[in-house]
Amino acid sequence: MLVAFEVTSVITALPTITDELGGDSLYGVALAVYTLANLVALVATGEFSDRRGPALPFVVCVATLIVGLLVAATASSMMWVVIGRALQGAGTGGFSPIAYTLVKRAFPHDRQPMLYAYLSAGWVLPSLFAPALAGWVTDMFGWEWVFLGLIPFAIAVGLLAVGPMIPFRQQASQRINSRIPAAFAAAAGIGVLVTGLRSANVLTALGTTIAGSALSLPALRRLFPLGYLRARTGLAAIVVCRVLATATFLGADSFIPLAADRIHDQRPLVQGFVIIGAAVSWSAGQWIRATHPPLNPARAIRTGFLMLLLGIALVSPVLWSGWSMHATFIGWSVGGLGMGLLYNPTTVAAMSYATDGREGEVSSQIALADAVGFSLMGGIGGATVAFADRTSWSLVGALGTNFALAALLALVGAFAAGRVRSQT
Repeated sequence: MLVAFEVTSVITALPTITDELGGDSLYGVALAVYTLANLVALVATGEFSDRRGPALPFVVCVATLIVGLLVAATASSMMWVVIGRALQGAGTGGFSPIAYTLVKRAFPHDRQPMLYAYLSAGWVLPSLFAPALAGWVTDMFGWEWVFLGLIPFAIAVGLLAVGPMIPFRQQASQRINSRIPAAFAAAAGIGVLVTGLRSANVLTALGTTIAGSALSLPALRRLFPLGYLRARTGLAAIVVCRVLATATFLGADSFIPLAADRIHDQRPLVQGFVIIGAAVSWSAGQWIRATHPPLNPARAIRTGFLMLLLGIALVSPVLWSGWSMHATFIGWSVGGLGMGLLYNPTTVAAMSYATDGREGEVSSQIALADAVGFSLMGGIGGATVAFADRTSWSLVGALGTNFALAALLALVGAFAAGRVRSQT
C-alpha cells in the first residue's frame, strides 16, 4: 500500500511539477531514474534477504524512501526532483523481493497465489483515493505536500512491519557470488541508453544506444535466467513476459495524465482520475486468477496481453482534444484488467522455480523484469516527449508513438507467452 500511494500520487502530481519547474525535458528522466534505482535496490535486497533475512534490508529501504521524499519536497529545480525520485526508487525497490520471499517462506504452496493477490489488493485503496487526493493536495497546497504527506505513512509502515520479519532469517544453503555489481552495470547501461535517446544529435543518440546496450546486456545476462534473450521455455520466458507486460502498461499509463493535462487542459484531479480504473481493474484481474488458478498459465498470460492491446486501442483516442475523459477511464480500465490477468500467473509460475534459500534471487529476477520494462519504456517514452518539446514535432505525435510502441510490445508478449511453463 505504501508503494501504491507513493507511485500513484507522484505520477498524478508530476505534470504539475514539470509545469512549475520548467522540466518537460526531464519528465521521462524522472520516470526512468526511479525504476533504475529500483533495479539496483531489488537485486541487493533479494541477495541480502537470502543471506541475512528480510528485516535489516527492509529498514534500510524505508529510511532511503523517507530521505528521497524530503529531497523531492524541498526541490528548487527539476533536477532535485529527479534526485529525490532516485532515492525513492532505491527505497521502494526492495519491498517487492522482500514480500515475495516472505510469501514463499511463510506460507504453504496452495496458499501462495492468494497471498500474491493480497499484495495486489494493497493497490486498491491507494488507486481509488491517492490520485484524486494527490490532485486535490496539489491544487490546494502545492505539489510539495504530496511528498511530505507520504512520510508519516512510511514511518508507520516501517514500525508495523519490521517486527514480524525478524524470525525469517536467511536460509541460503550455499554462498553465491554477489550480483550487485551486475545490477549497477545494468542500471548504468540502461541509463546511458535512455539518456542518449533524448539527444537532439543523431550520432550522439546512436553512439549512446550502442554503448548502453554493450554495458547493460552482459549485466542482464548475469542477472536474468539463462536464455532470456531468446525467451527460452521456462523461467526465462516468464521473465521476458514480465518485461514486455510492464513496458506495455507504462507506455500508456504514465502518459495518459500528460495527455489529460496538455491536450485536454484538465486539472490535476482529473489527470489522476483517468488512471484510477486501470489500477483497480489490475487488482481485480489478479484476484480472479488467484481464486480461479489457470490450468494453463501460458494461455492465461496470452489472454492478458491481448486485453492490454485492446485497452491501448480504446484509450488512444485521448490524443483527440474532443475525446471524453470518462471514455478514457473506461478504455484504460480494460488494459488494467489485462495486466492483472497476466500478472498473477507470471508471479506464481516464476516463484515455482525458487528453491529454499534462493527465494530472494528468483523474486528479484521477476521484480527486475518489472524494473527493466518500466525503465526502458519510461526512457523511450520520455525521449519522445522531450523531442517534441524542443522541435516542431507535436506532443500528440510523441504520445501516439508511445501508444503504438506499447501495442507492438503487447503483440510480442502474446507470442512469447507460449513458452511459459511452471516448475513441476
